[in-house]
Amino acid sequence: MSLLNTIKWTTKKFADLTNNELYAILRLRSEVFVVEQNCVFLDMDNNDQKAYHTMGWLGSELVATTRLFNVDQSYQGYQSIGRVVGAPRHRGIGIGKELMNFSIQECEKLFGKGPIKIGAQLYLKKFYSELGFEQSGEIYFEDLIEHIPMIKK
Repeated sequence: MSLLNTIKWTTKKFADLTNNELYAILRLRSEVFVVEQNCVFLDMDNNDQKAYHTMGWLGSELVATTRLFNVDQSYQGYQSIGRVVGAPRHRGIGIGKELMNFSIQECEKLFGKGPIKIGAQLYLKKFYSELGFEQSGEIYFEDLIEHIPMIKK
C-alpha cells in the first residue's frame, strides 16, 4: 500500500483545533518557512483564527497543512488557500499534490464553487499550474521571497 493511501485528511475551524493539532501546525510551518527557508517573519499573523485548517496525518505525525479562507477574507472577491506546507522528510511522493487537491475540494465544500487565489512562491509556479492555477499578476516580494499571484477559476 502506498504511503499516500495511509494519510488521514481532515479540516477544522480554528476554534475546533486541539492544542496538539495547533502545535503541530505551527511547528511544521516554522520548520519549513522559518528554518528551512531561512526566513524571519511573523507566521502567527492573526489570520489563523478566521481560517479553516486542513491537516494530513500519517499516524500521529502531521505531514501537510493549509489554511482555507472564504471570499474576501484574504483576497477581495476570491476564496484562498495559504500557508501550504508539507513535511520535508516526506517530499517527492505526491503529498503536496494530494494536499492541494484536498484543499480545493474543501474550499468548494465549505464556501461553494468559486475562483481561488493564492500567493505562490515563484519557484512553485509549475506545481500550481499543473493544478489549474494561472499567474494573475507580476512578481512581488513577500518576506524577501519572490511570489506571484495565481488564480484557479
